[in-house]
Amino acid sequence: MSEAGNKLIKSARQALAYAREKETEGCVAHVPDEADVKAIRKSLGLTQSEFSKRFGFDIRAVKDWEQNRRKPERAARVLWTVIAREPEAVSRALSE
Repeated sequence: MSEAGNKLIKSARQALAYAREKETEGCVAHVPDEADVKAIRKSLGLTQSEFSKRFGFDIRAVKDWEQNRRKPERAARVLWTVIAREPEAVSRALSE
């Protein structure tokens, strides 16, 4: 292949890579560094026990998170974000 042809193919590949990057640019998940578990729980009108049972959390963990004795793992913060926005979807997903 000619040098011009190679340059065209290289340019096309670069353009494709750029376009793919732009497609996924807005799809990056934002996981909050912190979440107010107590506020989320109270907004649902649940006790600590009810909240822990409904969403599968250990009651001691819920108490520790609310009293800032323990920092939640990333996965827990992701789940809280979903619970805060779509609690019924999480309930449905977790029901037997």
